[in-house]
Amino acid sequence: MNTSLRLQRAFARTGISLDYRDGIYHVRDGQAEAHILLPDSLPLEDKAVRQLLAFAAVRRHDGHGGVCKACATPDFHPGTVAPVGSVVATPQDFVIPAAIGTDINCSVRLLTTGARLDQLAPHKSRLVERLTASLLGSGRDVPVTTAAFRALFDVGPSAFLDRLGKDGLWGHADKERLHRELDACIGLAHFAGGARHAPHAYLQERHAVFRDPCLGTVGSGNHFVELQVVDEVIDRHAAYRAGLRAGDVVVMIHSGSRDLGFFVGQAWMDRARAEWPQGMKHPASGLYGLSGPLAGEYLQAMGVAARYAWANRVVLAELVRKDLEQIVGAADSRLVVDVPHNVVLQENGMNIHRKGATPARAGDFALIPGSMGDASYLVTGLGSADWLWSCSHGAGRRMRRQALRALRPEARTEDQGWQCVTLREERRIEEAPEAYKPIGPVIESQESAGLIQAAVRLRPWITFKA
Repeated sequence: MNTSLRLQRAFARTGISLDYRDGIYHVRDGQAEAHILLPDSLPLEDKAVRQLLAFAAVRRHDGHGGVCKACATPDFHPGTVAPVGSVVATPQDFVIPAAIGTDINCSVRLLTTGARLDQLAPHKSRLVERLTASLLGSGRDVPVTTAAFRALFDVGPSAFLDRLGKDGLWGHADKERLHRELDACIGLAHFAGGARHAPHAYLQERHAVFRDPCLGTVGSGNHFVELQVVDEVIDRHAAYRAGLRAGDVVVMIHSGSRDLGFFVGQAWMDRARAEWPQGMKHPASGLYGLSGPLAGEYLQAMGVAARYAWANRVVLAELVRKDLEQIVGAADSRLVVDVPHNVVLQENGMNIHRKGATPARAGDFALIPGSMGDASYLVTGLGSADWLWSCSHGAGRRMRRQALRALRPEARTEDQGWQCVTLREERRIEEAPEAYKPIGPVIESQESAGLIQAAVRLRPWITFKA
Protein backbone atom coordinates (compact mmCIF):
# COMPACT_ATOMS: atom_id res chain seq x y z
CA MET A 1 0.00 0.00 0.00
CA ASN A 2 1.49 3.38 -0.96
CA THR A 3 2.01 6.19 1.55
CA SER A 4 -0.76 8.37 0.14
CA LEU A 5 -3.36 5.61 0.42
CA ARG A 6 -2.30 4.81 3.99
CA LEU A 7 -2.66 8.48 4.93
CA GLN A 8 -6.07 8.68 3.25
CA ARG A 9 -7.36 5.75 5.27
CA ALA A 10 -5.83 6.99 8.52
CA PHE A 11 -7.37 10.44 8.16
CA ALA A 12 -10.70 9.05 6.93
CA ARG A 13 -11.08 7.14 10.21
CA THR A 14 -11.14 10.51 12.00
CA GLY A 15 -13.46 12.29 9.59
CA ILE A 16 -10.90 14.04 7.41
CA SER A 17 -10.89 13.62 3.64
CA LEU A 18 -7.41 13.75 2.11
CA ASP A 19 -6.34 13.77 -1.52
CA TYR A 20 -2.74 14.11 -2.77
CA ARG A 21 -2.10 15.39 -6.30
CA ASP A 22 0.99 17.00 -7.85
CA GLY A 23 2.73 17.55 -4.53
CA ILE A 24 -0.33 19.13 -2.87
CA TYR A 25 -2.49 17.68 -0.10
CA HIS A 26 -6.14 18.73 -0.32
CA VAL A 27 -7.79 18.23 3.08
CA ARG A 28 -11.31 18.82 4.31
CA ASP A 29 -13.64 17.89 7.13
CA GLY A 30 -17.23 18.82 7.85
CA GLN A 31 -16.34 22.44 8.62
CA ALA A 32 -13.55 23.62 6.32
CA GLU A 33 -10.99 22.77 3.67
CA ALA A 34 -7.37 23.71 2.96
CA HIS A 35 -4.45 22.75 0.77
CA ILE A 36 -0.89 21.98 1.82
CA LEU A 37 2.22 22.12 -0.38
CA LEU A 38 4.45 19.30 0.79
CA PRO A 39 6.71 16.84 -1.06
CA ASP A 40 5.81 13.21 -0.35
CA SER A 41 9.33 12.72 1.02
CA LEU A 42 8.44 14.95 4.00
CA PRO A 43 6.07 13.96 6.83
CA LEU A 44 2.48 15.16 7.09
CA GLU A 45 1.57 15.44 10.77
CA ASP A 46 -1.96 14.67 11.95
CA LYS A 47 -1.93 17.41 14.61
CA ALA A 48 -0.85 20.06 12.11
CA VAL A 49 -3.63 19.08 9.69
CA ARG A 50 -6.23 19.31 12.44
CA GLN A 51 -4.90 22.69 13.53
CA LEU A 52 -5.03 23.97 9.95
CA LEU A 53 -8.62 22.83 9.44
CA ALA A 54 -9.59 24.43 12.76
CA PHE A 55 -7.86 27.62 11.62
CA ALA A 56 -9.73 27.49 8.31
CA ALA A 57 -13.04 27.00 10.12
CA VAL A 58 -12.89 30.18 12.24
CA ARG A 59 -16.06 32.24 11.82
CA ARG A 60 -17.60 35.32 13.34
CA HIS A 61 -19.52 34.43 16.47
CA ASP A 62 -22.82 34.96 14.61
CA GLY A 63 -21.68 32.43 12.01
CA HIS A 64 -21.77 34.90 9.13
CA GLY A 65 -18.38 35.10 7.47
CA GLY A 66 -14.85 34.35 8.57
CA VAL A 67 -11.88 32.67 6.93
CA CYS A 68 -12.13 32.81 3.13
CA LYS A 69 -9.19 30.57 2.23
CA ALA A 70 -6.49 28.54 4.01
CA CYS A 71 -3.27 26.95 2.84
CA ALA A 72 0.12 25.86 4.16
CA THR A 73 3.70 25.95 2.90
CA PRO A 74 6.27 23.10 3.10
CA ASP A 75 7.60 24.12 6.54
CA PHE A 76 4.16 23.09 7.86
CA HIS A 77 4.18 21.59 11.37
CA PRO A 78 2.12 21.85 14.59
CA GLY A 79 2.14 25.07 16.60
CA THR A 80 0.76 25.97 20.01
CA VAL A 81 -2.68 26.85 18.63
CA ALA A 82 -2.32 27.53 14.90
CA PRO A 83 0.10 25.46 12.80
CA VAL A 84 3.40 26.95 11.69
CA GLY A 85 3.61 27.47 7.94
CA SER A 86 -0.08 28.36 7.60
CA VAL A 87 -1.69 31.24 5.71
CA VAL A 88 -5.36 32.26 5.93
CA ALA A 89 -7.32 35.09 4.34
CA THR A 90 -10.21 36.88 6.04
CA PRO A 91 -12.27 39.99 5.22
CA GLN A 92 -10.59 43.27 6.17
CA ASP A 93 -12.88 43.77 9.16
CA PHE A 94 -12.06 40.38 10.74
CA VAL A 95 -8.85 39.19 12.43
CA ILE A 96 -7.75 36.18 14.47
CA PRO A 97 -5.16 37.30 17.10
CA ALA A 98 -4.18 33.76 18.15
CA ALA A 99 -3.26 32.98 14.55
CA ILE A 100 -0.33 35.38 14.94
CA GLY A 101 0.34 34.71 18.61
CA THR A 102 2.90 36.55 20.71
CA ASP A 103 6.03 36.52 18.52
CA ILE A 104 4.61 39.35 16.43
CA ASN A 105 6.59 40.39 13.35
CA CYS A 106 9.20 37.76 13.87
CA SER A 107 11.20 38.34 10.70
CA VAL A 108 14.41 37.52 8.91
CA ARG A 109 16.81 40.34 7.96
CA LEU A 110 19.70 39.99 5.51
CA LEU A 111 22.59 42.44 5.22
CA THR A 112 25.72 42.51 3.15
CA THR A 113 28.94 43.16 5.09
CA GLY A 114 31.02 44.60 2.27
CA ALA A 115 33.64 41.93 3.08
CA ARG A 116 34.59 38.57 1.67
CA LEU A 117 35.38 35.36 3.50
CA ASP A 118 39.11 35.54 2.78
CA GLN A 119 39.15 38.99 4.42
CA LEU A 120 37.26 37.93 7.55
CA ALA A 121 38.55 34.40 8.11
CA PRO A 122 41.91 35.51 9.63
CA HIS A 123 39.96 37.53 12.22
CA LYS A 124 37.45 34.81 13.11
CA SER A 125 38.44 34.29 16.75
CA ARG A 126 38.28 38.02 17.45
CA LEU A 127 34.97 38.32 15.64
CA VAL A 128 33.51 35.51 17.72
CA GLU A 129 34.73 37.12 20.94
CA ARG A 130 33.37 40.56 20.13
CA LEU A 131 30.06 39.42 18.68
CA THR A 132 29.46 37.02 21.57
CA ALA A 133 29.78 39.94 23.98
CA SER A 134 27.56 42.20 21.85
CA LEU A 135 24.85 39.73 20.88
CA LEU A 136 24.73 37.27 23.78
CA GLY A 137 26.46 39.05 26.65
CA SER A 138 26.17 42.47 28.24
CA GLY A 139 28.12 44.37 25.58
CA ARG A 140 25.16 46.48 24.43
CA ASP A 141 24.88 50.24 25.02
CA VAL A 142 21.58 51.20 23.40
CA PRO A 143 20.10 54.36 24.98
CA VAL A 144 16.63 55.26 23.68
CA THR A 145 14.42 58.00 25.09
CA THR A 146 10.76 57.37 25.81
CA ALA A 147 10.08 60.22 23.33
CA ALA A 148 11.73 58.09 20.62
CA PHE A 149 9.64 55.07 21.59
CA ARG A 150 6.48 57.21 21.48
CA ALA A 151 7.47 58.39 18.03
CA LEU A 152 7.99 54.79 16.93
CA PHE A 153 4.59 53.66 18.19
CA ASP A 154 2.54 56.73 17.23
CA VAL A 155 4.22 57.90 14.02
CA GLY A 156 6.52 55.17 12.69
CA PRO A 157 10.09 53.98 12.11
CA SER A 158 11.34 57.10 10.34
CA ALA A 159 10.25 59.29 13.27
CA PHE A 160 12.00 56.90 15.65
CA LEU A 161 15.28 57.23 13.73
CA ASP A 162 14.95 61.03 13.76
CA ARG A 163 14.74 61.07 17.56
CA LEU A 164 17.74 58.89 18.29
CA GLY A 165 20.73 60.63 19.85
CA LYS A 166 24.44 60.08 19.32
CA ASP A 167 25.25 58.24 22.52
CA GLY A 168 26.19 54.58 22.80
CA LEU A 169 25.48 52.45 19.73
CA TRP A 170 23.88 55.36 17.89
CA GLY A 171 27.20 57.18 17.73
CA HIS A 172 28.37 54.42 15.36
CA ALA A 173 25.19 54.18 13.28
CA ASP A 174 24.74 55.75 9.85
CA LYS A 175 21.28 57.33 10.27
CA GLU A 176 20.96 58.24 6.59
CA ARG A 177 21.61 54.62 5.65
CA LEU A 178 18.99 53.42 8.14
CA HIS A 179 16.44 55.80 6.61
CA ARG A 180 17.23 54.50 3.11
CA GLU A 181 16.88 50.91 4.27
CA LEU A 182 13.26 51.37 5.37
CA ASP A 183 12.13 50.68 1.80
CA ALA A 184 13.70 47.20 1.92
CA CYS A 185 11.51 46.16 4.90
CA ILE A 186 8.53 44.21 3.53
CA GLY A 187 5.22 45.37 5.03
CA LEU A 188 6.79 47.85 7.46
CA ALA A 189 5.15 50.94 5.95
CA HIS A 190 1.71 49.31 6.24
CA PHE A 191 1.74 48.63 9.99
CA ALA A 192 -0.53 50.92 11.96
CA GLY A 193 0.32 52.00 15.50
CA GLY A 194 -0.74 53.77 18.66
CA ALA A 195 1.36 54.25 21.79
CA ARG A 196 -1.66 53.52 23.99
CA HIS A 197 -1.15 49.85 23.12
CA ALA A 198 2.46 49.75 24.41
CA PRO A 199 3.56 48.84 27.94
CA HIS A 200 3.72 51.86 30.26
CA ALA A 201 7.48 51.52 30.83
CA TYR A 202 8.14 52.73 27.27
CA LEU A 203 6.02 55.86 27.72
CA GLN A 204 6.90 57.37 31.11
CA GLU A 205 8.85 60.63 31.29
CA ARG A 206 8.90 61.95 27.74
CA HIS A 207 12.63 62.61 27.53
CA ALA A 208 13.92 60.00 29.96
CA VAL A 209 16.31 57.37 28.64
CA PHE A 210 14.83 53.89 28.88
CA ARG A 211 17.46 51.19 28.60
CA ASP A 212 15.17 48.45 27.43
CA PRO A 213 16.69 45.07 28.42
CA CYS A 214 15.06 43.35 25.40
CA LEU A 215 16.06 45.78 22.65
CA GLY A 216 18.88 44.25 20.61
CA THR A 217 18.42 40.70 21.89
CA VAL A 218 18.13 37.60 19.73
CA GLY A 219 15.57 35.60 21.69
CA SER A 220 15.43 31.87 22.34
CA GLY A 221 14.31 28.88 20.29
CA ASN A 222 15.05 29.02 16.59
CA HIS A 223 16.07 32.69 16.58
CA PHE A 224 19.65 33.48 15.59
CA VAL A 225 22.22 35.87 14.17
CA GLU A 226 24.37 34.16 11.57
CA LEU A 227 27.35 35.11 9.47
CA GLN A 228 26.93 33.33 6.14
CA VAL A 229 28.88 32.98 2.91
CA VAL A 230 27.38 33.30 -0.56
CA ASP A 231 27.84 29.71 -1.68
CA GLU A 232 26.15 29.76 -5.08
CA VAL A 233 24.55 32.37 -7.33
CA ILE A 234 21.52 30.70 -8.91
CA ASP A 235 19.86 33.72 -10.53
CA ARG A 236 22.58 36.19 -11.49
CA HIS A 237 20.14 39.02 -12.21
CA ALA A 238 18.55 38.74 -8.76
CA ALA A 239 21.98 38.40 -7.14
CA TYR A 240 23.15 41.56 -8.91
CA ARG A 241 20.06 43.41 -7.64
CA ALA A 242 20.86 42.18 -4.13
CA GLY A 243 24.53 43.16 -4.48
CA LEU A 244 25.79 39.62 -3.81
CA ARG A 245 28.69 37.63 -5.31
CA ALA A 246 30.06 34.19 -4.53
CA GLY A 247 32.39 34.39 -1.53
CA ASP A 248 30.71 37.45 0.03
CA VAL A 249 29.97 37.32 3.76
CA VAL A 250 26.44 38.35 4.78
CA VAL A 251 24.56 38.63 8.06
CA MET A 252 21.18 36.94 8.56
CA ILE A 253 19.13 37.95 11.63
CA HIS A 254 16.05 36.05 12.78
CA SER A 255 14.32 37.72 15.72
CA GLY A 256 11.00 39.24 16.74
CA SER A 257 9.22 41.55 19.16
CA ARG A 258 10.45 39.90 22.37
CA ASP A 259 8.60 40.83 25.61
CA LEU A 260 6.66 43.67 24.04
CA GLY A 261 5.20 41.29 21.47
CA PHE A 262 4.25 38.87 24.23
CA PHE A 263 2.51 41.71 26.10
CA VAL A 264 0.50 42.80 23.05
CA GLY A 265 -0.22 39.33 21.68
CA GLN A 266 -1.40 37.88 24.98
CA ALA A 267 -3.55 40.92 25.77
CA TRP A 268 -5.38 40.65 22.45
CA MET A 269 -5.80 36.89 22.55
CA ASP A 270 -7.39 37.40 25.98
CA ARG A 271 -9.53 40.23 24.59
CA ALA A 272 -10.77 38.11 21.70
CA ARG A 273 -11.77 35.35 24.11
CA ALA A 274 -13.49 37.82 26.45
CA GLU A 275 -15.56 39.20 23.56
CA TRP A 276 -17.09 35.78 22.88
CA PRO A 277 -20.83 35.97 23.70
CA GLN A 278 -21.80 34.67 27.12
CA GLY A 279 -23.64 31.37 27.06
CA MET A 280 -22.31 30.49 23.61
CA LYS A 281 -20.12 27.39 23.30
CA HIS A 282 -16.46 28.30 22.93
CA PRO A 283 -14.50 26.96 19.93
CA ALA A 284 -12.45 23.90 20.85
CA SER A 285 -9.54 25.25 18.79
CA GLY A 286 -9.00 28.27 21.06
CA LEU A 287 -9.08 30.50 17.96
CA TYR A 288 -11.32 33.55 18.42
CA GLY A 289 -11.96 36.25 15.85
CA LEU A 290 -12.49 39.98 16.29
CA SER A 291 -14.80 41.95 14.02
CA GLY A 292 -15.39 45.57 13.06
CA PRO A 293 -13.74 48.32 15.15
CA LEU A 294 -12.07 45.77 17.42
CA ALA A 295 -10.34 44.24 14.40
CA GLY A 296 -8.94 47.67 13.59
CA GLU A 297 -7.80 48.14 17.19
CA TYR A 298 -5.99 44.81 17.10
CA LEU A 299 -4.17 45.80 13.91
CA GLN A 300 -3.00 49.00 15.60
CA ALA A 301 -1.77 47.06 18.64
CA MET A 302 -0.11 44.47 16.43
CA GLY A 303 1.54 47.33 14.55
CA VAL A 304 3.11 48.62 17.77
CA ALA A 305 4.74 45.23 18.36
CA ALA A 306 5.67 44.94 14.67
CA ARG A 307 7.44 48.30 14.71
CA TYR A 308 9.28 47.33 17.88
CA ALA A 309 10.41 44.05 16.28
CA TRP A 310 11.86 46.06 13.39
CA ALA A 311 13.74 48.27 15.88
CA ASN A 312 15.06 45.19 17.65
CA ARG A 313 16.52 43.82 14.41
CA VAL A 314 17.96 47.24 13.56
CA VAL A 315 19.86 47.23 16.86
CA LEU A 316 21.13 43.68 16.28
CA ALA A 317 22.28 44.65 12.78
CA GLU A 318 24.02 47.80 14.04
CA LEU A 319 25.81 45.82 16.74
CA VAL A 320 27.24 43.52 14.07
CA ARG A 321 28.10 46.41 11.77
CA LYS A 322 29.92 48.24 14.58
CA ASP A 323 32.03 45.23 15.49
CA LEU A 324 32.88 44.39 11.87
CA GLU A 325 33.93 47.97 11.19
CA GLN A 326 36.10 48.15 14.29
CA ILE A 327 37.80 44.81 13.64
CA VAL A 328 38.34 44.80 9.88
CA GLY A 329 37.08 48.18 8.69
CA ALA A 330 34.09 46.65 6.87
CA ALA A 331 31.84 49.68 6.55
CA ASP A 332 30.22 49.06 3.16
CA SER A 333 27.18 47.18 4.43
CA ARG A 334 23.61 47.49 3.20
CA LEU A 335 20.26 45.88 3.85
CA VAL A 336 19.09 43.39 1.21
CA VAL A 337 15.66 42.68 2.70
CA ASP A 338 13.77 42.38 5.99
CA VAL A 339 10.75 40.10 5.57
CA PRO A 340 8.13 39.15 8.22
CA HIS A 341 6.47 35.83 8.95
CA ASN A 342 4.15 36.40 11.93
CA VAL A 343 1.83 39.27 10.99
CA VAL A 344 -1.47 40.24 9.42
CA LEU A 345 -1.08 42.34 6.27
CA GLN A 346 -3.94 43.84 4.27
CA GLU A 347 -3.45 42.65 0.70
CA ASN A 348 -5.75 42.30 -2.28
CA GLY A 349 -8.80 43.37 -0.27
CA MET A 350 -8.22 40.79 2.48
CA ASN A 351 -6.41 40.35 5.78
CA ILE A 352 -3.66 37.82 5.09
CA HIS A 353 -2.67 36.07 8.34
CA ARG A 354 0.76 34.44 8.09
CA LYS A 355 1.82 32.15 10.93
CA GLY A 356 5.39 31.13 10.15
CA ALA A 357 4.93 31.97 6.47
CA THR A 358 6.50 34.76 4.44
CA PRO A 359 5.14 37.26 1.90
CA ALA A 360 6.31 36.29 -1.61
CA ARG A 361 4.78 38.96 -3.79
CA ALA A 362 5.87 39.15 -7.42
CA GLY A 363 9.37 40.63 -7.69
CA ASP A 364 9.95 40.97 -3.93
CA PHE A 365 12.83 39.24 -2.21
CA ALA A 366 12.09 36.68 0.51
CA LEU A 367 14.35 34.69 2.83
CA ILE A 368 14.09 30.98 3.62
CA PRO A 369 16.62 29.90 6.29
CA GLY A 370 17.60 26.28 6.65
CA SER A 371 18.36 24.59 9.94
CA MET A 372 21.48 25.36 11.93
CA GLY A 373 24.23 23.94 9.75
CA ASP A 374 22.15 23.80 6.57
CA ALA A 375 21.95 26.29 3.70
CA SER A 376 19.64 29.29 3.59
CA TYR A 377 18.19 30.89 0.47
CA LEU A 378 17.48 34.33 -0.87
CA VAL A 379 14.55 33.90 -3.26
CA THR A 380 12.35 36.06 -5.45
CA GLY A 381 8.60 35.87 -4.94
CA LEU A 382 6.41 35.04 -7.93
CA GLY A 383 3.13 36.31 -6.45
CA SER A 384 1.09 33.10 -6.52
CA ALA A 385 -2.55 33.88 -5.70
CA ASP A 386 -3.22 30.14 -5.21
CA TRP A 387 -0.85 30.29 -2.22
CA LEU A 388 -1.99 33.73 -1.02
CA TRP A 389 1.16 35.46 -2.24
CA SER A 390 3.28 33.56 0.30
CA CYS A 391 6.13 31.08 0.73
CA SER A 392 7.71 29.17 3.62
CA HIS A 393 9.70 30.98 6.32
CA GLY A 394 12.22 28.16 6.70
CA ALA A 395 12.69 24.43 6.49
CA GLY A 396 10.25 23.62 9.30
CA ARG A 397 10.60 21.35 12.31
CA ARG A 398 10.26 17.59 12.01
CA MET A 399 11.15 16.73 15.64
CA ARG A 400 9.75 18.31 18.77
CA ARG A 401 12.19 19.62 21.36
CA GLN A 402 11.09 16.96 23.84
CA ALA A 403 12.24 14.18 21.50
CA LEU A 404 15.54 15.92 20.85
CA ARG A 405 16.47 15.99 24.52
CA ALA A 406 17.21 12.28 24.25
CA LEU A 407 19.88 12.97 21.65
CA ARG A 408 23.53 13.53 22.42
CA PRO A 409 25.13 16.66 21.00
CA GLU A 410 27.70 15.95 18.33
CA ALA A 411 30.77 17.97 17.43
CA ARG A 412 29.43 20.18 14.65
CA THR A 413 31.89 23.03 14.55
CA GLU A 414 35.06 23.47 12.58
CA ASP A 415 34.93 20.03 10.94
CA GLN A 416 31.74 21.02 9.12
CA GLY A 417 33.00 24.49 8.23
CA TRP A 418 30.57 26.26 10.56
CA GLN A 419 30.41 27.04 14.24
CA CYS A 420 27.54 27.53 16.69
CA VAL A 421 28.21 30.01 19.49
CA THR A 422 25.80 29.85 22.42
CA LEU A 423 25.84 30.44 26.17
CA ARG A 424 23.26 27.64 26.65
CA GLU A 425 24.50 24.23 25.60
CA GLU A 426 20.98 22.78 25.33
CA ARG A 427 20.49 24.94 22.24
CA ARG A 428 22.89 22.69 20.34
CA ILE A 429 20.47 19.81 20.91
CA GLU A 430 17.14 21.65 20.65
CA GLU A 431 18.16 23.32 17.39
CA ALA A 432 20.22 20.46 15.96
CA PRO A 433 19.93 19.94 12.19
CA GLU A 434 18.13 16.64 12.87
CA ALA A 435 15.24 18.67 14.31
CA TYR A 436 14.44 20.20 10.92
CA LYS A 437 13.40 19.15 7.45
CA PRO A 438 16.09 19.29 4.75
CA ILE A 439 15.98 22.64 2.99
CA GLY A 440 16.43 21.23 -0.54
CA PRO A 441 12.97 19.66 -1.03
CA VAL A 442 11.35 22.67 0.67
CA ILE A 443 12.85 25.02 -1.92
CA GLU A 444 12.33 22.70 -4.90
CA SER A 445 8.65 22.09 -4.18
CA GLN A 446 7.94 25.82 -3.99
CA GLU A 447 9.79 26.49 -7.23
CA SER A 448 7.83 23.72 -8.97
CA ALA A 449 4.53 25.11 -7.68
CA GLY A 450 5.35 28.66 -8.84
CA LEU A 451 5.69 30.37 -5.45
CA ILE A 452 9.35 31.43 -5.71
CA GLN A 453 12.50 31.42 -7.78
CA ALA A 454 15.72 30.67 -5.91
CA ALA A 455 18.31 33.43 -6.31
CA VAL A 456 21.26 32.82 -3.96
CA ARG A 457 22.29 29.93 -1.71
CA LEU A 458 23.98 30.90 1.55
CA ARG A 459 26.00 28.52 3.73
CA PRO A 460 26.44 29.11 7.47
CA TRP A 461 29.80 30.15 8.87
CA ILE A 462 29.23 31.36 12.45
CA THR A 463 25.83 31.08 14.19
CA PHE A 464 24.98 32.92 17.41
CA LYS A 465 22.08 31.55 19.46
CA ALA A 466 20.84 32.79 22.83
